[in-house]
Parts: sequence; C-alpha cells; structure tokens
Amino acid sequence: MNLSINPFRKSTKAANNTDTVPVVDPSWGSLSQTPPGSPGRSLQQIAEERQKKGQTHPPTSSNSWKNRKPGLTYASSTTALILENRPPHLPAKNPEEQQKHVLEYQEMIRGAKKKEVRDHKKQLKELEVRLRHEDGVQMHLQTWQDEILPNWETMKNNKKARDLWWQGIPPSVRGRVWMLAIGNELNITPELFEIFLLRARDRIKYISDLDSDGESEEAQAGSLEDSVDVIKLDIARTFPNLCIFQKGGPYYDYLHSVLGAYACYRPDVGYVQGMSFIAAVFLLYLSPPQAFHCFANLLNKSCQLAFFRLDQQVMHAYFATYEEYFQENMPRLYEHFQEQKLTPDIYIIDWMYTLYIKSMPLDVACVILDVFFRDGEEFLFRTALGILRHYEEVLLQLDFIQIAQFLSKLPSQLSSEDLFQSIEEIDMHNQKRFKEVLAGHLAQALTTNS
Repeated sequence: MNLSINPFRKSTKAANNTDTVPVVDPSWGSLSQTPPGSPGRSLQQIAEERQKKGQTHPPTSSNSWKNRKPGLTYASSTTALILENRPPHLPAKNPEEQQKHVLEYQEMIRGAKKKEVRDHKKQLKELEVRLRHEDGVQMHLQTWQDEILPNWETMKNNKKARDLWWQGIPPSVRGRVWMLAIGNELNITPELFEIFLLRARDRIKYISDLDSDGESEEAQAGSLEDSVDVIKLDIARTFPNLCIFQKGGPYYDYLHSVLGAYACYRPDVGYVQGMSFIAAVFLLYLSPPQAFHCFANLLNKSCQLAFFRLDQQVMHAYFATYEEYFQENMPRLYEHFQEQKLTPDIYIIDWMYTLYIKSMPLDVACVILDVFFRDGEEFLFRTALGILRHYEEVLLQLDFIQIAQFLSKLPSQLSSEDLFQSIEEIDMHNQKRFKEVLAGHLAQALTTNS
C-alpha cells in the first residue's frame, strides 16, 4: 500500500492548517480525496451548511439511521466520525472542541501510518527469514538425497545427519525418512492393511445393521473393534481448517481407512480420540498403506501404548519422571505450578495423545515429530519442558485456568527455531539418564501397588 495516500483522511492538502477541512464530493469514492481546486472550508461553515440540509447526524451505514435520515452519505471510516457534528437533539460542538477533535483525528492518522510502516517492516523480515529457510531446505535436500538416504544405516547416526535432522527434514523426503526412522517391528505389509481395512468395513456395516434392528448396546460391546463406528465423528474435528480431511475432501476416506484398519488390527486398543491427528499427518506425506505401517508401529512403542491403553501405573511413572526434570530445570516455574495445583496430567495427556500436533502450528509439530522418531520418548518430554521454558515468564503470571488454556493451544507465532533453542537449554542428562529415572519410578509404582 502506498503510505502517502491515507484512506481515512478528509484531505491531503493544507496539512498545517488545522482549523479547516475539505468538502468531499461523494462521487470521489472511498478514498475521499479532494477534487483538484476544491477550496477548504472552516468547520463552522460546514456545520452551518449541514444544518441547513438537515444532515446534522454523522453519516453511517446503520440501517436504522438510513431509514430515519434518507439521503445521508456514508462516513469514509469510523475514525473520521470524530470530525462530524452531533445529532440535532444534542448541544453543538464549540470551536475549541472542534479544534481538539481535529488534532485528535490527525494524531490517530499518524498512529495508523506508524503501525502500517511497522507491519510492513515485520512482513519483510518474515519474508526474508522464510526465503532464507527455503534456501537452506533446498541445500539440505541434496544432502539427504545424495548422501544420507542411499547410505541410511551408516549415515543415520552420523553427526552431519543428526545436525540436519535437528533443523527439520525437507518435506519432499520426510515420508521416506519417517518410515526408516520408525522401522517395522510389526512386519506390517500393504496386504495386511487391506485385510484389516476390509474387516473394518464389515464391522461398520455390522454395527449399522444392529442399530437399524434396535439391538442393545450389550450386543455390540464384544470388543474395542466397535470403536470404528465413532471414528467418523472424530475426523470432523481433525484439522477443521484443512478441508482435505473433512467429509467430501480427498483425504477423508484415507483417514477413515487407516484409523478403521488400526482399530481392527489392535482390538485391545481400538480407536482413541486424538489418534486422528497423528494418522492425518502421516497421510500428508505417505500413502494409506505406508501411513498405516508407520501408525501401527509408532503406537506399539511403550509410551504410546501406556497412554492409549490408559495404563495408570506406567503413566504415573512417566509423570513422576517428567516432574523430576521439571523441578531441576525450572524450579521457579515448578513451584508456581505446585501452588496452582497444576499437575502434569492436566496438559501432558493431550500432548501425548496428539504428539503436539493439535496444540501448536503444524509446521512446528512436524519438526518435533522428525526428532521424536529419531530420539524416542525422551524427546517428547524434553519438548514439553522446552515449551515451558520458552513461555516461562508468561506462565508465571497466569493462574490455573489460564495456564491450562494457554498450554492447550500455543500461540500461532511459535517458530521451530525459537522452540528448539529452548529445548536445547533443557538438561536431561545431568545425573541420570531418562530411561534410568523412568525405570526407578516404574519399579516404585509396581512396589506401591503390589
């Protein structure tokens, strides 16, 4: 936008003359520029002319005022209303008040211009960062394609590969890297996916037939396979802004297929709310059989199984481990959470169920997944502490409800660079490693409940 033209001003002329404003012909459109050669008139003259015409009320787009005063023109902006006269049933402005309003209006315009300049500079800076990031991704892509992927077993733990991994995997090779990093301990094949996909469709038809025949819920409660029937309800809440996953979108059936097949493949787990976000992200980079491969193997990890099966003992051991590192790294914030009685289960469970995908910008969540698939469950809890470190000063000012709401949906301005800088500041190897601390809490939990 050209900063020299202000859509809110009544005139660009007579900048130093504060006691006159130009008369605007409505035919000059929304920019409200003064026709060449139009003389300026004093505020008193304009007020008298408007009173003779019966147009003493500020022009407005309100239907009620248009009905009362037909023929009134619209104000060019709500900011400019300060220059208008009062309605006839109110005392008229005196010259001092009119002059004051002119000065206030000019101050508003100056403020608007300054804000516009600031916003423009911010946009240019963000563009520069984005272009620099894209250039870096392109350079990294060549390294991934030419050096790392062809020599995966020897390069995956190489320092160069790990450094690039920490910065985020290029989107064009992300799916391939995820499949290699997650592995296939369950020996999932495309044929196995098709088998359980057919079973899921049969199960949905069976449940639909029971509902139409009026069968009781007890008749349907044989296994968690029946959770396939609620998948479609949860898909509608998955990335509602990405229409591709909504009913009628190209990925709706893919997402339904992966989740339905998994519910039948693991009837001991079934479908749990939150799984749809994980499966949806896999589908952004992989075909449905490949997404099922990654999804099933990922949810077979001990941490994910514990949360999705609601294994209370194991979950409490993870929470105790997390709190131990929380207290070591951020004692002041830890004490604040204790005072507010904010326990980890209030915000950690949602993060574990959706792997942060629901709570932060999608591009940042994908970089979190990149490193999580490499480093394992420890990185999930290190990320949680990194989030708290990043927003520590903000969280210290909030109460219980405000903290819970804030952590459930992090600011959209969060960038992966800023978050990973905070994650790097978290020390989880000061005395004992994560697995050792977790093992100790697991043993204590089993002893307590035996």
